Amino acid sequence: MRDFFRTLAGRVVLVTAATAVIAVIVTALVALPIAVRTANNAARVDLQEKSAVAVELLRTERPAAREKIVSQLREDGVRVYLIRRGVADTPGLPPGVVQQVANGSEVDKTGVVGGKAMLIAGRPLKGNNAGVVLTRPVTGTAARVLRGVWLALLAGLACGVLGGALLARFIARPIRQAAAAAARLAAGERTVRLSVRPPAEATELAGAFNQLAAALETSEGRERDFLLSVSHELRTPLATIRGYAEALADGVVGADGAPKAGATMLAEAERLDRLIADLLVLSRLEAADLPIDVVEVDLVELVRAAADAWAPRCVPDGPRLLVEVPDVPIVVHTDPGRIRQVLDGLCENALRIVPPGAPLVLAARPAPAGGVVEVRDGGPGFTDDDLAVAFQRGALHQRYRGIRKVGSGLGLALAARLVARLGGTIEAGHAAEGGARFTVELPYPART
Repeated sequence: MRDFFRTLAGRVVLVTAATAVIAVIVTALVALPIAVRTANNAARVDLQEKSAVAVELLRTERPAAREKIVSQLREDGVRVYLIRRGVADTPGLPPGVVQQVANGSEVDKTGVVGGKAMLIAGRPLKGNNAGVVLTRPVTGTAARVLRGVWLALLAGLACGVLGGALLARFIARPIRQAAAAAARLAAGERTVRLSVRPPAEATELAGAFNQLAAALETSEGRERDFLLSVSHELRTPLATIRGYAEALADGVVGADGAPKAGATMLAEAERLDRLIADLLVLSRLEAADLPIDVVEVDLVELVRAAADAWAPRCVPDGPRLLVEVPDVPIVVHTDPGRIRQVLDGLCENALRIVPPGAPLVLAARPAPAGGVVEVRDGGPGFTDDDLAVAFQRGALHQRYRGIRKVGSGLGLALAARLVARLGGTIEAGHAAEGGARFTVELPYPART
């Protein structure tokens, strides 16, 4: 039972039952005084009518008739007092009531007779200061009213509990269905979906769950494609290194070919090292534990330094490297090493696909919100569909593998996460030179 009341259904039942109990109590507290008042008024009216009848019948002088009237009233719970010459035949009536009736006035009130609260109705008789007074107890009226309504109150309470149980089941059903679907989703069933049904809250829950399941299915599909791409990238240089190593071990490559084999193995090892480094940086960025050192940096000097480093790679049969920077410094707040990492990655991608003689532009310019660095090229560029997925891991690699030279599929994803970690933004677009354009905007230093 304790476990049941820890569930949503149990708590709904408990709340509705408590609400029903409170409603019954409030109804009783409000209705009972009204019912008692109504019952007392009805009893007072009845007592007045009985007193009028008694007066008419007591006008006769026949004792037998009087005794019969008194006996009948007593059976109805009414006590009869006869007043002659201003004195009641039975003590206990308040003197004021006796005096008022003896003086010829009617009485209709509540008073104390014999230490008990009574309804008092009195009427005078003609002559000799006579009259008749009838009394009936007030106590017990509430109990009689309560006995008349307790069954209805209990029925209302039972209906409240039953309604709470039905409501709890109705409310808990979408949640239980979502929990069961989530368990199936966690077990690896990615096609599970919830039926979208009213009420509105259940519809929102089902819609959110279905969106989550679809996003998870899409994400895992991309993850599989990415892992396949990375595996391919790892396998290619490993195969090259293994082939040359076996050739050297078997003596196929002689002393004259050893330097070339060593250089090839070294280049492939460096390629592996870059890929593993990118994977490590990307994983640390997603875990938010990559150290960064944010300082004030002049983007003009940063772009010029990057151009000096890439100039030897662009000649004699590479792209035509151009630098576009203003004559004044552009100081921003960033990590210069990480921004160089972004620029180097973008230049590496461009150098892979830009044809000889086509432009490769490194530019820096100020902007209202911060300094901007651009890398533009005259290569094949991107389609509009490419731009939508440019910074997703392995997306462009998957599209263009076998069509044109591609890298590991990590470079643009790594650049996007690095820039975001530094508080900047990166955007891909179409360059005026005909190829791709990457725009990195970095914030200015905070003013003090």
